[in-house]
Parts: sequence; C-alpha cells; structure tokens
Amino acid sequence: MSEKIIIIDSDETSRTIVKNYLQNIENAEFFAEFDNYEAGIGFAASQDSCIVLFDISNDEELKLNYLSKIRIQNKKAQIIALTNNISTNTIIKAMRAGASEFLSKPLTETGFRALLNELVNTQNVEEDSCKIISAFSNKGGIGKTSIAVNLAVEIAEMTKEKVALIDLNLQLGDVSTFLDLTPPFDISYIVKNIDNMDDNTLLQSLCRYKNSTLYVAADPINIENSKEITAEQIQKLLGRLKKVCSYIIIDIGTSIDAKTIAAMDISDLILLVAIVNLPAIRNMQRCMNLFERLNYPSDKIKLVLNRYMENEDIKTSDIEDVVKQKVYWKIPNNYLTMMSAVNKGVPVNAVNPDSNIAVNYKDFASKLCDYLITQKLRKNNKKNDM
Repeated sequence: MSEKIIIIDSDETSRTIVKNYLQNIENAEFFAEFDNYEAGIGFAASQDSCIVLFDISNDEELKLNYLSKIRIQNKKAQIIALTNNISTNTIIKAMRAGASEFLSKPLTETGFRALLNELVNTQNVEEDSCKIISAFSNKGGIGKTSIAVNLAVEIAEMTKEKVALIDLNLQLGDVSTFLDLTPPFDISYIVKNIDNMDDNTLLQSLCRYKNSTLYVAADPINIENSKEITAEQIQKLLGRLKKVCSYIIIDIGTSIDAKTIAAMDISDLILLVAIVNLPAIRNMQRCMNLFERLNYPSDKIKLVLNRYMENEDIKTSDIEDVVKQKVYWKIPNNYLTMMSAVNKGVPVNAVNPDSNIAVNYKDFASKLCDYLITQKLRKNNKKNDM
C-alpha cells in the first residue's frame, strides 16, 4: 500500500517539482496539495498515516506553529520541513515543533528520493524517534528524583509530546509523592500484564499527571513485589513505551543490578548526578569507571551537579579533572523553593516559575531536547554520507 503524500507550500513551482519527483518513487503517491496553510493543516490533521511536506521558508514562527498543530492532532503523520533558509537553529526549532525530517530548498531529486524511500520503507518510525533519559547516582539523597520529575514536567510542557516518567527506584521510589499522585496501577502490575495490553491500554495503565502529556509509572506499593520484577520485563516495558511516547525519563535506583543496567543500556542519555562534596565526587568517579567497563560512549554520559553554589570550595574544574569529563549542567541550590515543591507535591515551576531553579530546569530541558535533535541530525547525515 502506497504512503499518502500531502504538500503544504505556497510556492506553486515547488509543489510542481515535488509532484514530478514523486512519480519516480515506489510506495509513495501524491494525495493532496495546499497553498493555504490553515486548510492544509486541517486536512493533514484529519488523515491517518501520511507524509506531509511542509514549507516554512517565510513567516517561520507562524508556520512552525502551524506545523506543531499537525503533530498534536495527528501523531501518525510524518512531517518533512522544507526551507530555503537552512541553519542549525532553524532545524532544531522545526524538529522541536514536530518535524520528523528536514530538507533544504531547492530540492534535489537524489536527496528527496533517498529520504522518501527511507520514510515509506521504515517501520516503527515513532519508536525510533523516542528518546530515553535516565537520572542516576549510586548515592542516595542528592536529588536525582527531583531532577527526573522536574525535567519530565518541563519536557512535556515544552514539546506537548507524550512523556513517560518511570520510577525504577523499585523499593523506595518517590516519583508519585513528588507529583501528589495515587496511581491505580504500579509498575509491578504493568510488567506482569503487559502482554495482554495493546499500546493504548498500556498508556492508560500509567497515571496521567493532571491534563498534561506526562504519564507516570510508579514504584511498587509492596516492596516485596519489586523483587519479582526482572531485567527482561524492564526492557520489554521500555520497548513498548517507545512506540507510544516521544520521551521516556527514568529515575533509576542507586543499586547496581541487572535491572539498573538494562535501563541504562537502552538509554540515549544518562544524567550522572552528584553534589559538590568529596564523597559524592568519588562515587561519581566509580560510576564513570563502571560506564567505561560497560563500553558506554562518553557522549552518552552527562555530568549534572545538583544544589550548586558558586562559592563552593571544590571548583567545577577540580571535578572535571578527577572524573575526566566536562560538567554538562549545574542546578542551583534553592532549598526553600525545592522543599516547598516537595511538600506540596508539585514541580518547582508550580511554586514559583520565576525562581532561579524553575528557570534552570526549563533551560535544562530545552538544552537536552536540542542536544538529542542535533544528535539525530548527525546520525542521519552520517547515514546519508555512506
């Protein structure tokens, strides 16, 4: 069955070129074209599976807003952003708005055909595009749960995409407490029954946070149940969630076991969290040694300093010298705002969106999303160069 191609572009010449190129591509057929963007997005949103060629050359911000509406209303649509003003910043903004791929104008037939052939012949595009970010430390009490929770909230608010927040601190998890949730099911129930769930039922088994696109898998209610969960079940859960979510954020427990390693293996990024004191830095160094033995690439690990103060006795450069890796992000020490958020069961942006820590989390989420988009672009460029 051929993939439906919808063209939304005010330039008639550009639309004609695309239609000519499509004549030589198998399994892809021209379906509709629009020079009116509002009519085009309404039509594309009403379709099932389709590929939308969407020009953003002029009035970029307005058209990116239109593009995001298609993504929100039609999750099965694959959107290719087209522009004659190519730049890294434009590409990142288009991807954040919901574009699956990006092409510069004027289009070349070789590049166009290569991308269309890849899209129409690739299965599980949504699964491939899902990114997993894990927050980890082998030392408790340093704030990795607050990092996982607040990042998940910010990414869901920023992208409007489905985000799964998984509590893998299976014996003493706090994710549901941090968000004041009472989930009807916990992770032990979900992994036991996952084979009997379709994708929609799986998503519904998670606890939705208010009216957002954030869904939470809570730790087991009974500690005994945590022992029955296997690494294979964790892998299956994450694999299934990759089909329905754009991002998965994992709060990983402090113990190093098969379940922890299974989650980190499948993660795209691991946020290695520490505070600035000597024991925490030594633990960070041990973790880096573990990651080296597991053959994780260095760019998979991002060092994050929590409760950071500029006048620390130990400098950032000292930490980098010991750990042999750059510090990726620093979260400021704002005890009052953080404790108010924890005690109220809300993210920090609900306590004071203008506080330094709320702004920091928003910027952190933005940087992570932009980084993942940039990595995807580099991967695609390498693929095209082969």
